[in-house]
Amino acid sequence: MIQYPAIDPVAIVIGPIQIHWYGLMYLVGFSMAWWLGQRRCHQSGGLWPEKHLSDVIFFSALGVVLGGRFGYVLLYHFDYFLHDPLWLFKVWEGGMSFHGGLLGVLLAMYVQGKALNKSFFQMTDFIAPLVPFGLGVGRIGNFIGGELWGRVSDLPWAMVFPNAPGSLGRHPSQLYQFALEGVALFSILWWFSSKQRPRFAVSGLFLICYSVFRFVVEFAREPDGQIGFIAWEWLTMGQLLSIPMMLAGVLLIWLGYSRHPLVEGANSDDRQWLAMHSEAGR
Repeated sequence: MIQYPAIDPVAIVIGPIQIHWYGLMYLVGFSMAWWLGQRRCHQSGGLWPEKHLSDVIFFSALGVVLGGRFGYVLLYHFDYFLHDPLWLFKVWEGGMSFHGGLLGVLLAMYVQGKALNKSFFQMTDFIAPLVPFGLGVGRIGNFIGGELWGRVSDLPWAMVFPNAPGSLGRHPSQLYQFALEGVALFSILWWFSSKQRPRFAVSGLFLICYSVFRFVVEFAREPDGQIGFIAWEWLTMGQLLSIPMMLAGVLLIWLGYSRHPLVEGANSDDRQWLAMHSEAGR
């Protein structure tokens, strides 16, 4: 087994205030999303003015935090909420859900789309490639905090997590998720979105890739103790929530390519996008 690097989860202490590495990872993720968003704006040929980027990132961050917290409480610890509704606001005790955060971001993109006169899928296609970096550093935060560990394993790279029950080697599933949801997903989406794609396609690919990666890693990740397996002694809540995401992604890819912007009925935004990229390629 590999020795688990016992890093203090508290990065900075200022008097009574403790700043955890996990919280700092959120800051790194949002900052990187803003920097990558600037590059997306510069490459858009004026379709995405940079002056709107700060609002897009701010409301996305709000959606991640609020949606992630609400999702975690309602999906994974609803019993806590029923016993103590104020526990919903005790964010310092930890607990965030990706699927809840995703719904929060989608709601934020709908609202921002109305404000910027952009369609919902224009917003999601723009922001999807900015998300994986934040997912990746978030998993690093989980690893440093010694949480969301994997199932028991005898593989050479298994680790003994100090907060896990027993002294058994376990999959470092947080690092698996960092590699897949962070590095691999970012590489795929950044490459895919850098070329001419129809509306819906980037959003659809994000949903497909994330849900496939999450579904696979769940076989190595320890199920949430308060829920366990949903069915068949292997299906977890993370896998169950990923199935509709996968189906939605397939539907979006199909819709995008069945109404390719080269066809006569393309909307004006797609025709403008195509014209800009056609000129750039000459």
